[in-house]
Amino acid sequence: MTPTSLIGGHVSVAGGLATGGLKYMADIGAEMIQVFVTNPRGWALNDGKPDEDAKLAESGVPAFIHVPYLVNFGSPNAETLANSIAVVRHALRRGVETGARGVVVHTGSAVTQGRDAALRQLHDNLLPLLDTIPDDGPDLLLEPMAGQGAMLCATVQDLEPYLDALDRHPRACVCLDTCHAFAAGHDLAAEGGVKETFDALHAIAPGRLKLIHANDSKDVCGAKKDRHENIGAGHIGAGAFAELMRHPAVAGVPICIETPGKAPQHAEDITLLKKLRDG
Repeated sequence: MTPTSLIGGHVSVAGGLATGGLKYMADIGAEMIQVFVTNPRGWALNDGKPDEDAKLAESGVPAFIHVPYLVNFGSPNAETLANSIAVVRHALRRGVETGARGVVVHTGSAVTQGRDAALRQLHDNLLPLLDTIPDDGPDLLLEPMAGQGAMLCATVQDLEPYLDALDRHPRACVCLDTCHAFAAGHDLAAEGGVKETFDALHAIAPGRLKLIHANDSKDVCGAKKDRHENIGAGHIGAGAFAELMRHPAVAGVPICIETPGKAPQHAEDITLLKKLRDG
């Protein structure tokens, strides 16, 4: 039988990483979760509470950690680079402590320096962190961006030089965001668009897809704007998500929403995705 993709969402951890996170998971009918373990818009590191980390690990819930948005291994700013190294090292450690399956990191931007220089910097600074991951630790999941500015990785094809810069390290895996891919020019709404995108991903990074961020898009294909919409309410449309779940490369890969709204809207999105999966 084809493995089933678990469907869940990014959850609030108000009240504790496990206590609050697992409650929100139940409230929205999620089968897996994604969490922040630090402020998503800052550099401050949070060691958390050992009892909450242990509770999440012991729950057996498939969990993923998303690092703060400021992380950028392509930045020419020495302080940004140093902070990025510290934050990802911290997230990988928390991933071990919480039993997380993966740590999601945005693939970053060259900002004002050349792409080649930024990729060399990626090699020199992110590759050593990959070597520190224990056998039972989380994979590092590289999330391509929407293509704005000097982004290092937006299209599926951009993953090839990015993974090459990391020497195709076995713990360097992929988180694909549907809104980002659509914004970068992958027309998931067009006939054959989902198949073309995921065929290309499988050819470039076979077996490395470990998580999908399922987000519809407020903007049209190729707009290079990262504006998420609720499932079926944007330009991608519900049909594309149904097709996505039937693609062989997606079999067994967890699917996580990051859509607008609070628990009621998130529950609706998850219910719809489950119907598209099971229908």
